[in-house]
Amino acid sequence: MRLAAAWAGLLGLCALCRALPAQVGGSDKGTPVVRNASRAYQALSSFQAQFIQHFEDKNLDMPDSKGTLYQEGKNRFAMRFSDPPKDAIVVDGTKVWMYLPSSSPGQVLRFPQPNHATYGTNLLGTFLDNAVDRYRITYVNSEEIDGHITDAVIMEPLANDMPFRRATVWFDRDLGLPRRLDIEESRDHKRVLRLSQLRVNGSIQSDVFICGKLPKGTKIIDQ
Repeated sequence: MRLAAAWAGLLGLCALCRALPAQVGGSDKGTPVVRNASRAYQALSSFQAQFIQHFEDKNLDMPDSKGTLYQEGKNRFAMRFSDPPKDAIVVDGTKVWMYLPSSSPGQVLRFPQPNHATYGTNLLGTFLDNAVDRYRITYVNSEEIDGHITDAVIMEPLANDMPFRRATVWFDRDLGLPRRLDIEESRDHKRVLRLSQLRVNGSIQSDVFICGKLPKGTKIIDQ
């Protein structure tokens, strides 16, 4: 349940944000990095990557997980886990499905999909839609990840009630898209997503974004 709650927050299923007074990313040298990433994001029709997910929480021991992340358009998203196998988080364009038999067997949580242009269920859009207007941006350094040169940038939300305090994002200098995200969801809890084998604007099978047939007896719990 802790994992489901964490994803509910990051996918914008908690309270939506209200804007603070104007205070923008400004002239930090990370600003052009984020502008370039936003342009790359706007040009996407689809995005696919292998992921490894790691949680750092001094109060809770949560195992690492891995699988494939998919994004298509603005409102279809999926994380299909290979470890733990069968776990899946699917946004089908209407509903959000969290099927996590490794931690919550026999049930699937179903949420209405948030209808919000920026803080909905689009993971990349959360960081890259109008990013310079919504984040305080600070350049960190240049770093090589899996043979690719990246620029690391700290992004601190300029809004109340966001599901995370700040994020450090490593943007691929050639693709302009994230290869790593360190998301500080609270002082004691951080999610690290490492992305590899990035694939952009390719075709994705439609059933990726369907929860699919569930084991007999699985309860659908509407939230």
